[in-house]
Amino acid sequence: MPKKVLLIEDDEFIRDLYKRQLDMCDMFTYAFSNGTDGLKSAQENQYDLILIDIMLPGMNGLDVLRNLKATDATKNIPVILISNLGQDAVVKEGFALGAIGYLIKATFTPDQIVQEITKIFDQHTQSQAKDENRN
Repeated sequence: MPKKVLLIEDDEFIRDLYKRQLDMCDMFTYAFSNGTDGLKSAQENQYDLILIDIMLPGMNGLDVLRNLKATDATKNIPVILISNLGQDAVVKEGFALGAIGYLIKATFTPDQIVQEITKIFDQHTQSQAKDENRN
């Protein structure tokens, strides 16, 4: 069954590129250009994974992540942050807020981003399955 992915990225070219790559890998991708619209969609729909750019107009990606993790309906959705910011403080904050991955856009091609997303998502799914088997 195809995964439903929410992509929040303000750069139209990158957003379209990532969406096309994700869709080609049998994922249904819903894309938004700002944090407010992306957060609203996350609260109104069920996603298997959320991919968020850090630098967004209005509500930034860390604020979106903070809101997602504070809401019962969205707190368990795996979130991967993407950015060109590689600063340790930003990376640490993203993980502290509950992100399961952090990808620096400049170091990955769109195809590699999709591969990394798939790998991180698979690891997260396996980890959840192990947790469920323990309970």
